[in-house]
Amino acid sequence: MHVATRLSALALALGATFGASCASAQTSTPAADVARLLASPVFKTAAATLDKEHERIVEDGIKLAEIPSPPLKEAARAKAYEKMFREAGLADVKIDEEGNVLGVRKGVKGDGKFVVVAAHIDTVFPAGTDVKVKREGTKLRAPGIGDDTMSLSVQLGFVRAMNAAHLKTRDDILFVGTVGEEGPGNLRGVRYLFTKGQYKDKIKSFFSVESADVGTVTNLGVGSKRYHVTFKGPGGHSFGAFGLVNPMFALGQAATEFSRIQVPASPKTTYSIGLIGGGTSVNSIPVSGWMDVDMRSESVTELKRVEERMLKIVQEAAEAENFARSTKEGKITVEAQLVGDRPAGMVALDSPFVQSAKAAIEAGGYKFATKGSSTDSNMPMSLGIPALTIGRMGPDKFGRMHSTDEWIDVEKGPMVKAMTTCLSIILAATGVELDGK
Repeated sequence: MHVATRLSALALALGATFGASCASAQTSTPAADVARLLASPVFKTAAATLDKEHERIVEDGIKLAEIPSPPLKEAARAKAYEKMFREAGLADVKIDEEGNVLGVRKGVKGDGKFVVVAAHIDTVFPAGTDVKVKREGTKLRAPGIGDDTMSLSVQLGFVRAMNAAHLKTRDDILFVGTVGEEGPGNLRGVRYLFTKGQYKDKIKSFFSVESADVGTVTNLGVGSKRYHVTFKGPGGHSFGAFGLVNPMFALGQAATEFSRIQVPASPKTTYSIGLIGGGTSVNSIPVSGWMDVDMRSESVTELKRVEERMLKIVQEAAEAENFARSTKEGKITVEAQLVGDRPAGMVALDSPFVQSAKAAIEAGGYKFATKGSSTDSNMPMSLGIPALTIGRMGPDKFGRMHSTDEWIDVEKGPMVKAMTTCLSIILAATGVELDGK
């Protein structure tokens, strides 16, 4: 299909659902506002630019994906992304003290606060992982190519598209490449942004762009608590010192009791022991044993309940072992170290923020859905700031996330359509000057 023809079809698809309501609406509604945005010349120009720059967006994503960005070691990719921010025309570009990459696109009627559009720089893969991108037709395979590297290049595409269209937003937009979104990063990048960085208390709303179906938004931030629990004792020979307290027995008792905690199906609440270790040899009473515990919930209250029960269980297990066996060489002690803390939060489905996203998604021809997850959006949600994690892919265009054979499909038509809808979600909430209004 010719580019102009394809773009005309895309514009029709995006505007058809709400075109009639826009023409007749006497008051502003999310659907009418989205329809007006999609019908505007500036948005159509921005959409055409995304189509034109599709291959550049893909190539930028490949370039970034092949710069290793393991947990807590994102500096090399951040430096490259900072350069790309400058080249895209953003202002006030910098890498902050935590390692986030920041850049501003000024609005025309801002109130001094920013709409944040973010994607995360880090991946889950350790240093030394082969990150070479492999092409299979329109499919790209590489660790982290989807989660979340291609979102970084899509952000650049959004900036260039808005600039090419001379699109004027009401609000200032702060584009961010965050560090520490995955696992051990403990949301350190977005946590710094909201609690210590120069834009602290200046953020009015937040979007996290992820490799996911553009039709599904995350409006519920699943909270989590992670602990490294260590039991310690005097140790000894398994035969000669038999009868002394044993950290592994206490660990085993704690793990068993932990596994019996009852949790509700709704709000969904889960727990797990993901790693376990310790000891010196098979014929030694160990001096220590440890386990890594993960607890999650959609509810702040339920998460706190499971956390408190776990902390009580490990203490009781240590006390039980000290009662059951000899402590003449020393007692069992236990330390529960908090190593991960992601706050829970949510944005109400009937809020204007979510309804605006819903209108944009449905105007794009997608079925709107919501879900709960743990993403950068958890932090602003927990602070009462409107936040959504939004997708930038079509359905079934990605897979095997967090595996070394992770893949995304960058076929032009579906990718451009999804990116255009993703941009419309952001702009519908940010406000665009149309016809001088």
